Amino acid sequence: MKYELAVFDLDGTILDTLTDLKNSLNYALEHFSMAPRTLDETRAFVGNGIRKLIERGVQSGTPVEKIDEVEKVFNSHYAVHCVDNTKPYDGIHELVKALRAKSIKTAVVSNKGDYAVQTLCEKYFNGLFDFCVGAREGVRKKPFPDSVNEVIRVLGADRSKTVYIGDSDVDIETAKNAGVRCISVTWGFRDIPFLEKNGATDLVSDMDTLLKVLTE
Repeated sequence: MKYELAVFDLDGTILDTLTDLKNSLNYALEHFSMAPRTLDETRAFVGNGIRKLIERGVQSGTPVEKIDEVEKVFNSHYAVHCVDNTKPYDGIHELVKALRAKSIKTAVVSNKGDYAVQTLCEKYFNGLFDFCVGAREGVRKKPFPDSVNEVIRVLGADRSKTVYIGDSDVDIETAKNAGVRCISVTWGFRDIPFLEKNGATDLVSDMDTLLKVLTE
């Protein structure tokens, strides 16, 4: 089946952002004399947006008011340092260009703050995506389908010919809620057993296979 629209998750799907997320999380935690988190801990915390990352990262029993403060420090730091170590996964540029050459529209929907999504997409994929959107006030985050629905509407795509590509259980649920197919990539922040346990039915492990699935 040839798709009209391919919507991508960002963290763990098109960009390896983990080190910068960990560094900004630890900067914020240490600012308030809290214990830092490891890369693997950070990996387990991501997927549901910045607020959840902070809630999972702070020490147990932290008051809501303090979590708010940690989140503000994180956002200030991450806004400046979100491109320090982040890099695109090998082959993703070629994949997106190949899709566009076949007249398939491309988009990004992420639970990352919209400020960071716009910065990262402009720096690493300037002009390669037709629409990029992150978490915003008043819009429900994934796994709610709101942002995917918005992309479908704005780009005038056929929902039955739309596919969502991601690396997590949140992405699987988002696609289900939006009524579109989900393809789960295995190079991201979740391993194959976890993805299968959480309902993944279409798994791909490399860009060449993903391109074939999306275009044939």
